[in-house]
Parts: sequence; C-alpha cells; structure tokens
Amino acid sequence: MVASLNRRDVLKVGLFAGAAVALPLERVAIAKSTIDRIAASKLPRPFTVPFAVPPVATAVPTADATTDYYELTMRSNQVEILPGLKTELWAYDGIPAGPTIVTTRGRPAVIRHINGLPPTHPALGYTSTTSVHLHGSASLPEYDGYASDVTQPGQYKDYHYPNFQDARTLWYHDHGVHHTAENAYMGLAAMYILHDELELSLPIPHGRYDVPLVVRDAMFASSGALIYDDSNHSGLFGDVILVNGRPWPRMEVERRKYRFRVLNASISRGYRWKLSTGDEFTVIGTDGGLMQAPQRVTELRHGMAERYEIVIDFAKYPVGTRVVLQNLGVPNAVDFDTTKQAMAFDVVADPTDLSGNAIPDVLNPKASAMDLTPTPGTRTRRFEFIRVDGHWTINGKTWEDVIKSDYQYVWADPGLGDVEIWEFVNKSGGWFHPVHVHLVDYKVLDRNGKPPFAYELGPKDVVYVGENETVRVIAQFGPHQGRYMMHCHNLVHEDHDMMAQFQVGPPGSGDDPIWADVAKAMPAPAL
Repeated sequence: MVASLNRRDVLKVGLFAGAAVALPLERVAIAKSTIDRIAASKLPRPFTVPFAVPPVATAVPTADATTDYYELTMRSNQVEILPGLKTELWAYDGIPAGPTIVTTRGRPAVIRHINGLPPTHPALGYTSTTSVHLHGSASLPEYDGYASDVTQPGQYKDYHYPNFQDARTLWYHDHGVHHTAENAYMGLAAMYILHDELELSLPIPHGRYDVPLVVRDAMFASSGALIYDDSNHSGLFGDVILVNGRPWPRMEVERRKYRFRVLNASISRGYRWKLSTGDEFTVIGTDGGLMQAPQRVTELRHGMAERYEIVIDFAKYPVGTRVVLQNLGVPNAVDFDTTKQAMAFDVVADPTDLSGNAIPDVLNPKASAMDLTPTPGTRTRRFEFIRVDGHWTINGKTWEDVIKSDYQYVWADPGLGDVEIWEFVNKSGGWFHPVHVHLVDYKVLDRNGKPPFAYELGPKDVVYVGENETVRVIAQFGPHQGRYMMHCHNLVHEDHDMMAQFQVGPPGSGDDPIWADVAKAMPAPAL
C-alpha cells in the first residue's frame, strides 16, 4: 500500500489496560512520485466480474441459550480484487465486506473482536490500533466504539449489543482514533442485519431476494496494492467502484422484486443513484429501519455511512435485459469515467418464487423517531461544520479538545429522555458533510427550510449536509446515559478532527466509554 500525503499521526502513550492517550505528531510522507497507479486500461471491464454476497457469520456454540456469541479476528489477507492481482486487505476474518451478522430483535449478541492485525501499517507506519463501532446500535458507551477506546494488536474486546431496536440495516466498522479512514479503507467494514417480527411478517422480499450491497471506491497501484491519498485531508476518491468487494459486478436476477440494502461504505465519495432505464425504484427503509410508507423515486443522493433499503422490480423487463445501477455523482467529488456506474443486473429467468413480492402501502407506522414533533419549548442546538486553518472543526473545536480535557469536554448535554432539535450548518461550497450522531435515531425536519427528500422520510442516524446547507433534525436522547460521539462521516474529516462528543444525563452519569470495559491481552498459545 502506498501513501501520498502529509498528515498528523497519533502516538498512543500512557497505555494502561487497553486504553490510550493520543498525542499528535507529524508522519513522514511518502512522495507522490512513488505512486504507480494502475492504468484505466488495465482495470477489468465493467460487469465481467460475477456478483457475490458476503458470507453470514456463524455463532459460537455456548451453553447460554439466550445470547448469540461470535468471535471475529481482524487480520491481514491477500485477496484477488482486480483479476490476476493480489491486494492486501485488513478485514474481519479476512473476508472482503464481511462476514455479515444476521440477528433478531430481543436476542442480545456478544462479539469478541480480536485485533490480529500486523503491529504497524505496512506503508503508513502507524500502530494498528482499532475500535469497533456497530453503527446504528443503541449500545452502552463502553461498547459503542468510542474512538479513544482502542484495542492494541494482540488484544481483544468483547462488545455487547442489546438488539432491542426496530429491524434495520446496521454495519460495523473501525473507529480507532485518527486512523478510522485508513483502517476502514483497508477493509474493516461489514454489515449487521437486525430483523424483527413486523419486518419478517411483511410481504416484502426476504431470503435470497434480500441482498446486501456494500459499496465503496478505491484506487490501486499497478501491483494491486491499495493507494491511500486523501488530497490534503479533503477526501479520498478512487476510480474503482467495489460492490461487496468486487469491481463493477454483474448480478443475475429473476423477473420479480428484489430488496437491496445499500450501504455507502466509501471514505469520502457520495453517490447519486439512478437506473439506466430511468425507471422508478422504491425506498422502503433508511438508517433506522423501515419507513412508515414506501417512497418511489428515480434518483437518490447517498452520503457516506447512510443505508437505504430499496426495492427494484425486474418483472417489467424481458429476459436478456441489462439494468445498470448508475452513479450521476455529487458536487465536489473527484469523478472518473469508471465511477459513473456501480454494477449491472442481468435479467436471466422468470421467477422461481413469488413469495415476498409485494410492497405494502404501510410498512412501519410506529417507525422510531418519526412521531417526534417540535414544540415552542423544544431546545435547539446549532453545530457549524467548518474548516479552519486546515483543521476540520465543529463550532470551532475538535477532538483534540476532548483529548486535552481528559475526555470530559462536551458540545451538548441533553438530559435522559430529552427531545432536542439539532441544527447542522455547512457554510462551505467546497464539500459536504454526512453528519452521524451515535446512540439515537432522528427525524429530518428540513433542509434550508424546505422539506426533506422523499427518500429521507424515515428514521436516520446520518444526514447529508450539502454545500451551503442547514439541516435540522429532531431526536430523543437515550436510552442510555453517558458520553457519545457526533462527527462527519467523511472519515478523512473525522480523523482531522471533525468529531465532537455529547453527554446524555448529568455530568459523570453513565458508564465510562474508555474505562468501563477495557481491551484484554490474548492468552499465550498452548505449548
């Protein structure tokens, strides 16, 4: 892997029982002249690589019949992504875009995440510390993937997940302080699907017709190695689109409805999806699960970390039709001819199963957060996302201020159960910010005073705050007390340090996100 950037690294010092204090220093740069980027002519032609679904994780057998236990190891693996070349990935169990964890509401899960990575990054040289965030889960602070709650190489941490929320598409990814972008770019991202009785009872597509799509971009050297270049900390934009770890794959489909859980796992690239036929597709779910009612659209703007569940009906197309998922692009992305499309659906047969082949008019009438309504007494807080002197800030402060305060400084302090309006402000015309608030689902109220887009009419935990936009959301804070993060999900911005924290409940209430349950050393192998 080759880098082309000057950026601050973070030295982990004062390590005690798995926790670390972060201090900035300068990383030695690798000159841009060392990059040997693969020629576009050497990339595979679109739609020649077969589509694949990441495998589903298998729970570890235990005597506990009430909880599911998993053990996943973050490891380096040489994987063939571009045909004929090997690429080093860091991935959960070494599997690109996987493994997917599938569970049901009311059944808790414990996941032992083992840091089996090399001690240092092969080119960038930082210590390969990690922190796992289950994005979309209302987890206790110590299991939320707090950025400074790091696991060192050779350590493990058991993460406890309550799984009490509505059915939804979650994902788990690295959140290690100041290296989230590099770690996630190396492959530490995968889906986590939560079902519930209502969702499973609906006549929407299920089983093999319910398909995860983990979409990201990347750039490669001629050797096949990943190239990391964040363009002076503004963002990383690759010329290869990967879906479930495969470049521009081709999926064979039947003439019926399919449900696609689309995750934008890119570091910095937003997408604007459209079908090559110009036909409508139906959005049935957002970050926090099913919408109250389906929304039919012809385009969808998709920021990093957002999840949309969409249904495409292939029944209208004769066998032999190819439908391409196109990317029309968003402002301020670095686009290439190769990023104008993500994958192809080839209609190859009549349906072999017509169960789950409908979209009801009502999906989840009690969707989380969607019944929240502003009142004259609802508190409003304003957060400005601004670049100042090369630093990405929120209200002029950064995660450095959190570190310097011994992790006590907060931007907001809602009480447990309080309903608040948070106003996200982006005064720039040069970039957008997908804003993620941990712990809660929220309802998007408006964007620059106008109603949200139709596809945003569902519970969200990430909202696309576009150039010169102000977006207002409303949330109820809970069910846990403690300190949680809010940040831009352009992971380059997050690492440099557009990340804040808020305290739910009185100061000091709730479990400590660093010290309540620290990482532990792996036992020595038996002789």
